[in-house]
Amino acid sequence: MQECIEVMASLFCALGRGVAVLPLRSVVRIPNTPNLLGCMPGWVGSPYATGAKIVTVHPGNHGTPRDSHQGAVLLFDRDTGALSAVLDATSITRIRTAAASAVATRALARKNADSLGLLGAGVQAHAHLEAIHLVRPLKRVRIWSRSSDHAQALATHARKEHGIDADHSKTPKDAVRGADIVCTVTSSATPVLEGAWLTEGAHVNAVGACLPHMREVDTAAMVRSSLFVDRRESTLNEAGDLLIPMKEGAVTADHIRAELGDVLLGKHPGRASETEITLFKSLGLAVQDLAAATHVLEAAAKSGGGVRIELGGGRVAAH
Repeated sequence: MQECIEVMASLFCALGRGVAVLPLRSVVRIPNTPNLLGCMPGWVGSPYATGAKIVTVHPGNHGTPRDSHQGAVLLFDRDTGALSAVLDATSITRIRTAAASAVATRALARKNADSLGLLGAGVQAHAHLEAIHLVRPLKRVRIWSRSSDHAQALATHARKEHGIDADHSKTPKDAVRGADIVCTVTSSATPVLEGAWLTEGAHVNAVGACLPHMREVDTAAMVRSSLFVDRRESTLNEAGDLLIPMKEGAVTADHIRAELGDVLLGKHPGRASETEITLFKSLGLAVQDLAAATHVLEAAAKSGGGVRIELGGGRVAAH
């Protein structure tokens, strides 16, 4: 996770410098189901990577041995265009998503922030607990989930593995009350976080909702917050957390203060005061997957890890 945090920080800086090509993701909705097939292609110049993530989203997998997001990240050789690696998208997505939130937290949260409210207790909640603790040493964590068993299990893990005062909360309001940092990492299509619950000076990472009709934070939370995003174009096309308040007339597109890369590069100051509420809307970008996968591929090449297979694409003399 620590390595991935630095990879994501470098990646957001590359985005801020314009060293990336990033089309909007394409989504195939599977008829008569809540399931999706998504394709996320891209190119980034630093670290160099060309490829795509192909992923399925099956919400019904929650609570089963299968993750809701499954698929593959494909990397292609810069010189020949040959397919150079296939990586598990579930692992890449889990780590890079939390690492991106950690980068945003490091840049936007108050320096003395030491309490976390987690809404959700699944894969991303576990990853976010680890990531946030690396950039802001946490003293207190409160966790809410629709599954109290999952919330209690994560609280137990936080106490045993990280030595944090952690407990589950019966309501999302209880989990958020007094928290310096809040992470929403649910699959909910309707708000789980209300703006009235937020403490002055809090920082929010809104992670779970990634489609125009979905949101985890209500209109009041959006209005109260200074909004920072991973990518402006993606947010204005895909983020229900902002698009729904815009349709209501509560905010406009100008509510976006800056992209995270601009903050990291010093083009935007980020947090303006100790009482300002900052919100990072994380949609997840193909270049995040590509940068993380490239880092893994380079490490595998050095260590001899992975499995080599021949997929063709080369001319054979006999032919």
